Amino acid sequence: MKEFAPDFAAHLASGATTLCWCWRLTRADGVAFGFTDHDRALAFDGTTFEASSGFSSSEISESLGLSVDNLEVQSAVSSHVLSEADLSAGLYDDAGIEIFRVNWAAPRQRALIRAGTLGEVRRAGHAFAAEVRGLSHYLQQTKGRLFQYGCDADLGDARCGIDLSSPAYSGAGAIGTVGDARRFVASGLGAFPSGFFTRGLLRFSSGAAIGQAIEVNSHCLVGGMAHFELWASARLPLEPGQTFTVQAGCDKHLSTCGIKFSNVVNFRGFPHMPGNDYIVRGAGS
Repeated sequence: MKEFAPDFAAHLASGATTLCWCWRLTRADGVAFGFTDHDRALAFDGTTFEASSGFSSSEISESLGLSVDNLEVQSAVSSHVLSEADLSAGLYDDAGIEIFRVNWAAPRQRALIRAGTLGEVRRAGHAFAAEVRGLSHYLQQTKGRLFQYGCDADLGDARCGIDLSSPAYSGAGAIGTVGDARRFVASGLGAFPSGFFTRGLLRFSSGAAIGQAIEVNSHCLVGGMAHFELWASARLPLEPGQTFTVQAGCDKHLSTCGIKFSNVVNFRGFPHMPGNDYIVRGAGS
C-alpha cells in the first residue's frame, strides 16, 4: 500500500478534496514538460505543469510480481508544447514520465503515483497516444553478454578499442541535395567507399538538427557524392550547406572486424560456435 505524507493523507480523509493529476515528461536530453488536467497551471519541483494541454491518461492499475504494468496517455501535438518534428525525430523515445496526484489548492500536498518510461507511440493527425511502461520492463531486457556469432561490443567502446575520432574512421560532410527527412546527398566524403558508413552514427553540427545523432541505414558513393539514408527522421528543415560528422559502421561480423578494422584480437563474438544445423546433422561416414 502506498503511504502518503500526513498532511496529504488528512486532506484525502477530509471528504472534500481538491485533487488533480499532473504528468511530468522528461526527454533523454534533459528537457522536461509538465501537464495537468486542472484548469490553471501549477508549479512544483522546478516544473510548471500547463493546464488545458489536452493531456490525459487511462486508468492506472497495479499488480503484484514482476509483470509490466502499463497505462496509456493521450494528447495533441501543439507547437508550443509538443512539437511534431521532435516527436517524429524520436526525441521522446524512452522518455521518463512521472504521474502525480496533487492537491491543487496546496501543491505541496502531493504523491508520486507512478513512474515509468514512454513506449510505443501511435499517431493520428495531430493527436497521439503513448504507452507508459512501468520500470519493471527493464528487467525483460538482455543484460550481460550474449553467446552469438556476431560481436556484442559497441564499435569504439573500451571492449572494441577502435578510435572513432581517427580520420580513417570518421569524416565531415555538408548536405548538397535533400530528398526528405531521412535521405540526402552530401559532399566531402568522396574518399570513403560505398557502405563504409552503413550502421554508423551521423551527428548534425549545424542547422535545425544540430546535435541530433541518428544511425545510418545505408550509405553509397555515386559520382563522388555520398548518398545517405537514415534510420530515423532528422529535425527539419534539412537544407543545402548543413554540416555533419559521421562515423564508420560495423555489421558485427568477424570478416568485417578483420578487413575493415584490423581488430580481430578484440572481436567479442563466437563465430565458431555450432548452431542448430550441427545438432540435427546426421552422423558422417
